[in-house]
Amino acid sequence: MAEYSPVILKGQQTSDDEILAKTPLDEKALGGDSSVIIMELLQRFKVRDVMKRQIICVPRKATLREAQHILKENRISGLPVSENDRLYGIISVNDIINGLDGGWMDEPCEAHMSKNLVVLEAGMPLSFALRYFNNYTYGRFPVLDANRKLVGIISQRDVMRALLYELSVEIRKLERKTRPEAEGGGASETKKNFFRKEWAVVHNDLSRAGHAANSIKSLLRERKIDRSLIRRVAVAAYELEINICIHSHGGVLVLLIDDDAIRITAKDRGPGIADIEWACRDGTSTANDWIRSMGFGAGMGLSNSKRVADTFNIASEVGKYTIVECIFDIPKAAEPPQG
Repeated sequence: MAEYSPVILKGQQTSDDEILAKTPLDEKALGGDSSVIIMELLQRFKVRDVMKRQIICVPRKATLREAQHILKENRISGLPVSENDRLYGIISVNDIINGLDGGWMDEPCEAHMSKNLVVLEAGMPLSFALRYFNNYTYGRFPVLDANRKLVGIISQRDVMRALLYELSVEIRKLERKTRPEAEGGGASETKKNFFRKEWAVVHNDLSRAGHAANSIKSLLRERKIDRSLIRRVAVAAYELEINICIHSHGGVLVLLIDDDAIRITAKDRGPGIADIEWACRDGTSTANDWIRSMGFGAGMGLSNSKRVADTFNIASEVGKYTIVECIFDIPKAAEPPQG
């Protein structure tokens, strides 16, 4: 039998940028930035944070009849065929139906399992994993780690459960937040000295995708920046970091904080953008097929960055560089009433 090699099927990529662009911010829901909260949650989570780690599997020599009993007892529609954490295929309800019709229920699973599979990486951002549910009709996907070992299964229900839980946590935090900066020193303690830090972003280093954005989020939390502002900065930082990683030859992401604003600047080396107006539209992308097969590159993310920033600047020269700057104004604390 031919050696099994898992592949990721090519399909029509569906960008969530266009959906978000058509969803205006609800000024009343979740503190006035509901879609930003959802974007931030999707970027915060990896597939490993949501997937089920307890996997029900069968070995290759198990019969279809044995697989049928396991599917029925656990009320699931798909069963990985795995040995020693290596994924060989999937047995589905359709395979069982074909086995019943064809009379081969006592034959081994390896003879009738699906071998060309769509798999997800454990370290893949959840925002990109969601696109697989849009692009394919499967209800769940096997999850492999960096060593190609089977480590989990993820379904749409797992994703929704995690998002609903996190949204409920955010709502509770907002309900408890009655007076911003109510205690602990007031507005004078929010004043910060000039602060600058930068992160190198390596071309096609998808294993560290989002590292700089997460570091920026942590730094802003340490400085007691408003949570809604942190979300907006995190969304822009993540989009710009991914852009450098998959659309350029590498570059840096720079954080600059002063008393008035937070600035995120992305600087990369080539290939540049010939049509900036086109690049800022929802869903535009210059990613190659390999990047798309990994779930990245469905859109350049500039539209999301522009949407969440107070000021958005971009400059580019073909073959040399692209510089994107997102500025976020820090709200001034209200002065105490006189008298």
